[in-house]
Amino acid sequence: MKKYHHITFNKEILGGKPIIKGTRISIDMILEWIASEAAIDQIHNSYPQLSVEAIKEAILYATDHVRNEILIEAKIAS
Repeated sequence: MKKYHHITFNKEILGGKPIIKGTRISIDMILEWIASEAAIDQIHNSYPQLSVEAIKEAILYATDHVRNEILIEAKIAS
């Protein structure tokens, strides 16, 4: 398992969503900004408490977790 240096979890912050350490900024929020065509430098300039490395690690974290997802389909007979 990879070690993420900028990402943490706390059930008291955003219900335990993964966030950037020292902030209340979640990984999914960073992904939303990227999906809205924000560049990493733009995100960093708007939120200077987020280092470029932390933003990149958030993207890597999300990629790693999506890559490991398994879809299970179940059909229920009636």
